[in-house]
Amino acid sequence: MSRKLKILHFVAGDLNGGAARGAYWLHQGIQRLGVDSKVYSNSESVLDDNSVITLPRTKVAKLFNTLRVQLDSVLTLLYPKRVKNIFSTGLIGSDFTKLNAYKDADIIHLHWINSGFINIKHLSKIDKPIVWTMRDMWPMTGGCHYSMACDNFKTGCGNCLQLKSEQQYDLSRFINYRKKKYIPKNIKLVGISRWLTEQAKQSSLFKSFEITTISNAINPEVFKPIKPDYAKEVLGIKADKKIILVGSTNSKDDYKGFGKFIESLKFLDKERYLLCFFGRVDNTELKSLGIEYISLGYLHDTISLCLAYSSADVFVAPSIMEAFGKTLIESMACGTPVVCFDATGPKDIISHKIDGFKAIPFESEEMAKGIEWVTSYKNYSELSENARDKVLRKFNTDVIAKEYLAMYENLISDERE
Repeated sequence: MSRKLKILHFVAGDLNGGAARGAYWLHQGIQRLGVDSKVYSNSESVLDDNSVITLPRTKVAKLFNTLRVQLDSVLTLLYPKRVKNIFSTGLIGSDFTKLNAYKDADIIHLHWINSGFINIKHLSKIDKPIVWTMRDMWPMTGGCHYSMACDNFKTGCGNCLQLKSEQQYDLSRFINYRKKKYIPKNIKLVGISRWLTEQAKQSSLFKSFEITTISNAINPEVFKPIKPDYAKEVLGIKADKKIILVGSTNSKDDYKGFGKFIESLKFLDKERYLLCFFGRVDNTELKSLGIEYISLGYLHDTISLCLAYSSADVFVAPSIMEAFGKTLIESMACGTPVVCFDATGPKDIISHKIDGFKAIPFESEEMAKGIEWVTSYKNYSELSENARDKVLRKFNTDVIAKEYLAMYENLISDERE
């Protein structure tokens, strides 16, 4: 191409963690391919990166950002019996079309755009090719990020189970209607797992759209193995036991399946294991388990996460519904095998008894069998090496960035024809 391709990524949330971090690493991978890539975000962390444009720079801007987050979900207060899972409306957001970075961009790449960051209505103003990487189910639903047992997103929502609504024309129906009205029909959709892509193809919103699957990715130069003995020493782990690691932003989220993991413990020899947790967990619940445990709290930096993964003999990902499973590939990159259920996004990540164990969904005893199998496997180092090798081959940011570059170039070619 005669000049550098210019991409502007829209990424809501803290760039230090979660889905936002995955999008940021993709942005960096695309930069390494010679593309002029920038990130527009509502994150308060700019990471000392001049290619990151953020909303909350001044105290006043930060206040407005906080207010937008609250306003985005204020209508859910009309449903006091609602399930307290994350529910986003897409009704609030600043007008990004006034940004110079927007005007200069050749392609707009949407990622996770919630928390009052983007008003869905403003998507109709975009006059450039658009890629939307779906990082959960929200783009195809009437507000929930995971539909759980509900299939209403396939028919336009209404009677929302998470809102505990008995009305067909409720908030979820209204949000779904706005998406149908304002999401451009020429948008290029990407699912981060085959499961998420299939869900989108069945949705009322996207059943006629072209949808591609491109895996989530991490930087394996950031997530890499640390000697287990050193990792344990730094974390203060002294017990001579097999270490089971579990992590979650919030263990109370239904779709994370934390209850399934807790139930699996009754099938294990509790004297043989030490549980290690990171994220938000209920310490009261842990104390009642009758098993030795350590709670590391929130781990905001990659070094701490690498120490946690490297100290463990197995990482358990008990999610019932997951768009992909970034923590799985973080663990694998550190050489720690994973146990998960053979369902949704994680089923495409793990190769059964090669780099981990896929338990029958959603049987807690099967999960316990997986933990036993991994921690007792005679050639454990082979599992570890296979896990790291798979991340290098399939989930490496530089590998995934090339797939997106090919997509960008095709979009620009189609635009010029």
